[in-house]
Amino acid sequence: MKRGRLLLLSAVPLVATAVFFITPGSSEDPGPADERPRTGQDAERRDGEGLAAPEKKELAQQIVASAENSTLNWRSAYAYIEDIGDGQGYTAGIIGFCTGTHDLLTVVEAYTEDHPDNGLARYLPALREVDGTDSHEGLDPGFPTAWRKEASVPAFRRAQDAERDRVYFDPAVRRAGLDGLGTLGQFIYYDAMVMHGPGTSADGFYGLRTHAMAQADTPAEGGSEKAYLDIFLDVRREAMKSKDAHRDTTRIDTAQRRFLYDGNLNLDTPLVWSVYGETYKVP
Repeated sequence: MKRGRLLLLSAVPLVATAVFFITPGSSEDPGPADERPRTGQDAERRDGEGLAAPEKKELAQQIVASAENSTLNWRSAYAYIEDIGDGQGYTAGIIGFCTGTHDLLTVVEAYTEDHPDNGLARYLPALREVDGTDSHEGLDPGFPTAWRKEASVPAFRRAQDAERDRVYFDPAVRRAGLDGLGTLGQFIYYDAMVMHGPGTSADGFYGLRTHAMAQADTPAEGGSEKAYLDIFLDVRREAMKSKDAHRDTTRIDTAQRRFLYDGNLNLDTPLVWSVYGETYKVP
């Protein structure tokens, strides 16, 4: 049996500095496809339930947006684009697709396949050239303006939604379900997938999960859900602290950890949490 830590019920200190995120280039889930959670909560793992339930999915986007864009209005980020200086080139859209991490290119390619005359299509050659780098070559000065303009098109917003679900949301919810985790655990996986990317390196989502599983059993392995999630958050917090752009860990300390220590494994509302010193409430 791997270790499980006793959950502390004391308040967690708030740190108010900036945090940014990186995004990956792969949506593959390397976990065995035939695993099934061995818990009594299987009903919560079905499609349309748990975090996949419409109201929970909406809540998940709001919590992520509070950390990524300092707002609960996550839809306002469709038009967002800037270089945040993290070495990933331009960061854009509802989940922070990056020109340096392949997912922004994938969004534009998929969108152009169905809408070849869109305002971003002419930047595809440049996007392919800068993929994997922080370069703006061929993108400046017009690409940010073109992105913002295209974000007013419903079809482009749907393309962003589809890529978010394919690369981040759906794999995170599926993997959490296989690990025997409820709605909060599914969200914790999703937020980690967004920030760290679904990679298998030490600082990618699957690398963090492997590290956590070396220290605590998942519920699917017969472990305590609270203890495992506490360890997973420890591992993720350590990874964030190792990156200058991610040193503010309030999205864990005064949001996800707070939900966990309150015993809110179903992520029920009302919810109150803080990120970067700002308090958010969902009734």
